Amino acid sequence: MVEEKTSELFDRIKEQLPDKAKISDIRFEGCEVVLYTKSRDFFTEGSGDIKKIVSNLKKRIVLRPDPSICLDMEKTEKIIKKLVPKEAGVKYINFEPEFGEMIIEADKPGLVIGKGGETLRGIRKETLWLPTIKRAPAIPSDIVKTLRALIHKESAFRKGFLDRVGRRIHGGWKKTDWIRVSALGGFREVGRSCLLLQTPESRVLMDCGIKPARNEYPYLNAPEFDINSLNAIVLGHAHLDHCGLVPMLYEMGFDGPLYCTYPTRDLMVLLCMDYIDIMQKEGKNAPYTTKGIKEAVKRCICLNYGEVSDITPDMRLTLFNAGHILGSSLVHIHVGEGMHNILYTSDMKFDRTALYEPASNNFSRAETVIIESTYGGRDDIQPRRSESEKKLVDACIKTMERGGKVLIPSFAVERSQDVMVILEKSGFKYPVYLDGMVWDATAIHTTYPEYMNREIQKSILQQGKNPFTSPILKRIGSQEERKKILKSKDPCVIIATSGMLIGGPSVGWLQNLADDEKNMLVFVGYQAEGSMGRRIQKGWKEVPMEQRGKTITIPVNLEIITVEGLSGHSDVKQLSNYLSRLKQIPERIIVNHGDNSKCVEFARNAHKIFRCETLAPKLLDAIRLK
Repeated sequence: MVEEKTSELFDRIKEQLPDKAKISDIRFEGCEVVLYTKSRDFFTEGSGDIKKIVSNLKKRIVLRPDPSICLDMEKTEKIIKKLVPKEAGVKYINFEPEFGEMIIEADKPGLVIGKGGETLRGIRKETLWLPTIKRAPAIPSDIVKTLRALIHKESAFRKGFLDRVGRRIHGGWKKTDWIRVSALGGFREVGRSCLLLQTPESRVLMDCGIKPARNEYPYLNAPEFDINSLNAIVLGHAHLDHCGLVPMLYEMGFDGPLYCTYPTRDLMVLLCMDYIDIMQKEGKNAPYTTKGIKEAVKRCICLNYGEVSDITPDMRLTLFNAGHILGSSLVHIHVGEGMHNILYTSDMKFDRTALYEPASNNFSRAETVIIESTYGGRDDIQPRRSESEKKLVDACIKTMERGGKVLIPSFAVERSQDVMVILEKSGFKYPVYLDGMVWDATAIHTTYPEYMNREIQKSILQQGKNPFTSPILKRIGSQEERKKILKSKDPCVIIATSGMLIGGPSVGWLQNLADDEKNMLVFVGYQAEGSMGRRIQKGWKEVPMEQRGKTITIPVNLEIITVEGLSGHSDVKQLSNYLSRLKQIPERIIVNHGDNSKCVEFARNAHKIFRCETLAPKLLDAIRLK
């Protein structure tokens, strides 16, 4: 059946191609149809013919050169050097002959593209390669470099894999007469987010996270979950409570696609690798190895915001900005031929921050909305963002002026970069040291400025000013550097992981800074019950710590403040405001990702406001949507 449908589609395309096209191969790359041509002229001038076919068939079609006509790689590099001005700062040219594609990485991609795309067209015409232009990271990232090398190495595998995915998507479907979602994790709780979306045709998993502190996993033993019938995974963002178990699914034998944004893929690898490392240091077994991470990356299909992609025969996916962390996405799924539309927010922030625009609400339809409620309680109202930023800057300046040091325990992804940008744009002149995984996460942020707010994009892309390369920001790379900072009498700010003072370099900094009243400890994120951060927040004046295998007591004399309002989650007002700003009131609102009471309370209040069906399902509940 699948082969018949595929052959029929390919035959219809061939019928509409001109004789000069000389097509050597037609295959799928995910939801796209790809044509490989042996004609030099058709490759450089055939875009008009392709557009007509796209218009007639309503299919996405890409034209690529057959590898046999591509210019020799060495000669191609010489031509690029001739056509592209030196000021572009070309750093890296990578060839993927299997796809007839080359990736050009440069400091100034605009100069590689040229005015009106003139330089890019010249490269394509003279080399007969299909060029993709990427911005070189302002801070080199080992993770990004390793991932690009892996994807290049596995290009032959990916070519076959993407074709198999496409054949499944285009295999035809009979009828979608019901839709349901199962709550496998993250309902009436925070952590291990996981939803299974089902139709008679499709099985799609949205997020698959863990509770890192407790190592609790989603209910993958639920009767409706069968990894052998799973078609795809969609990942909203890269926090461990949403992505932390994805690699295990691939070690269990899942062989399908993982859909997410490019930053989400990179950050998922960073955080999952760190998770494995932490588990090993604690003498525990992680639920997967680096092999699972590699297998997930090999099967990753990355989408840009707003890019529409068929993911099964009856499901169409679009990712939109969620405003939560780098690359975080609202997941919009269109089911059937206009039958039903589902919006899954994952984690979201409906407010402009130092890093991101507010979560998108540009949906023509969303009959079912599955929304988080981390701060969905009646009293969960955060201060204004501007007030929070001012409080942070004022606290740091106050400590600098009295000759102290500020310790900011922070999550490596988003909160650290948020604090960095807030201090940098305020004109802060003192050193800000970055310790732990903060630097690696920041390097990934510099790779994807287009995922940040318009102000940062303008600063980086148009003005050439990158807040993450400010001279006040300094990486700590060794224990010797830590000792040097501690011995120095110069005031400074130290941003270090972990954010709750549970392991990581932040604990070591606290141990050395806690006794001095001139210093300050600034909490900028949530402190879980039972964590050292929570104890200090409650007013503990002494805390137990391990030193050389022994437990010692550390006096806490430094000043302590908590800056509320920097959360990447929406408060209750923003959540309600977001729902009211949708183009249409949903038929159904499903509440998840919050403590039991917050989920129930927000669902109850949403019903009063919007007068639609509202639900706060329990774990393992299944809800029929249509």
